[in-house]
Amino acid sequence: MASPRDSDSEKESRRILDRIARESEPGGASFVSRKTDKMRSHLAAADVDKADPIEHIGTRIGRILGFVLTVGLLLWLINYLVRGG
Repeated sequence: MASPRDSDSEKESRRILDRIARESEPGGASFVSRKTDKMRSHLAAADVDKADPIEHIGTRIGRILGFVLTVGLLLWLINYLVRGG
C-alpha cells in the first residue's frame, strides 16, 4: 500500500511534468514572449491598487526610471569594456 508521502511526491511530480509540457508546447507562448509580457505588466504597475491614482502613477514612474537607468548603465559598461577602459 502506498504511503501518503509517496502520493504527495507523485502528485508533485505530475504537476512538474504537466508544467514542463505546457511550457514546451509548440503552440504555447515562448519564453521570450512570456518574459516580455511579464516585464510590460511590471512596468505598467499592473500589481498596484488602481484605487489610488497617485500610488499607481508614482509606481509606474519609479519602475520606468529604474529600467531606463539600468539600460543606461549596461550600455555604459559595454562601451567601457569595448574601448578597453
